[in-house]
Amino acid sequence: MYYLYIVRSSVNKGSYIGITDNIEKRLMEYNQGKTKSLRHRIPVEFVYKEEFVSKGDARKRELQLKNNYQIRKMLLQKIGFSVH
Repeated sequence: MYYLYIVRSSVNKGSYIGITDNIEKRLMEYNQGKTKSLRHRIPVEFVYKEEFVSKGDARKRELQLKNNYQIRKMLLQKIGFSVH
């Protein structure tokens, strides 16, 4: 199983979208500062996830959200982010 996820930073309330096959391990890596891109924004918490059978499908969804502002904005608003 693969997951598309969104984490929220407790520091700046920003979001980050990614994929993984081990959601618990990924959260631990973030909060231990093992991921350079989020190290300055820890602690983070998962606020959303979608499950996929294949890594390719999870990656397609990730790219859809990262490359399409309107779709990303609608999802973030749905889960309670204020989007400007």
